[in-house]
Amino acid sequence: MPEPSRDARIFVAGHRGLVGSAIVRRLQADGYTNLLLAGRDQLDLRDQAAVTYWFKDHRPEYVYLVAGTVGGIVANSTRPAEFLYDNLMIHATVVHASRVFGVTKLLYLGSSCIYPREAPQPITEDALLTGPLEPTNEAYALAKISGIRLCESYRAQYGCNFISAMPTNLYGPNDNFDLTSSHVLPALIRKFHDAKVEGRTEVEIWGSGSPRREFLHVDDLADACTFLMSNYEEPGHINVGTGEDLTIRALAELVRDIVHPDAELRFDLSKPDGMPRKLLDVSRLSDLGWSASIPLAEGIASTYEWFCQNRAEMRTANVA
Repeated sequence: MPEPSRDARIFVAGHRGLVGSAIVRRLQADGYTNLLLAGRDQLDLRDQAAVTYWFKDHRPEYVYLVAGTVGGIVANSTRPAEFLYDNLMIHATVVHASRVFGVTKLLYLGSSCIYPREAPQPITEDALLTGPLEPTNEAYALAKISGIRLCESYRAQYGCNFISAMPTNLYGPNDNFDLTSSHVLPALIRKFHDAKVEGRTEVEIWGSGSPRREFLHVDDLADACTFLMSNYEEPGHINVGTGEDLTIRALAELVRDIVHPDAELRFDLSKPDGMPRKLLDVSRLSDLGWSASIPLAEGIASTYEWFCQNRAEMRTANVA
């Protein structure tokens, strides 16, 4: 299967987000010169008519569908309707327009939360829909599962070359560091940074610290996505991760050592833990010839450096 030509029209849906911005950086570094980008102020991906008109005007040949409404446990628990509606609409409009206007290939990005709460570890792709979901992110998971099935259905009915990839927990530049809506790793970076700046030596960690999580730097994910666009076209989804995990306690200690070594951890047992463990089996992707390359400590250090460099800009954006 040939890789896209360097002047191919490539639409990155969600280019301002954590994943989308990383894919744009990767494509530009690889010499792609015809990237099609549209922010929310230009194109509401929940609006089928707007998406249809945009596709008619721009005629993308390749689509990275990485847009979505995302967040951590708090955001998922308090905004389930928003998470379900937004994500259902976003993939429905883009997938449909991609079929109507003859997109050569589409990559849909899901999330490892699609898998059952009690799925055997590490989680293989065939664990999908084999048990109940984790309640704290069920709405988001349901939307992402429907996105996978939508791509498979358009492939089965129309012969579309639409593929799906399921990444593990992500982090990196352009992440969300807001404590009410962020995921665990950026939240920890923010908590330890604030404690250091404010002269506090105690940092609160949600839950028991015992759940295990896997983390992938977003630049590694972007590399995997461009790899899959050129090397994968199977009907089933494929996992993307590192194949390694650690406890939340160990993660917090790692972030502490990088950001605020003098801090002590205090675990708030009244807060939810989420899934006990969520480690992906990445053997299918490894067999294709791809593996992650950014060590976790190195990735956290570079992400914290980015956070510090962009802190003032993020505060201004929040005020605005």
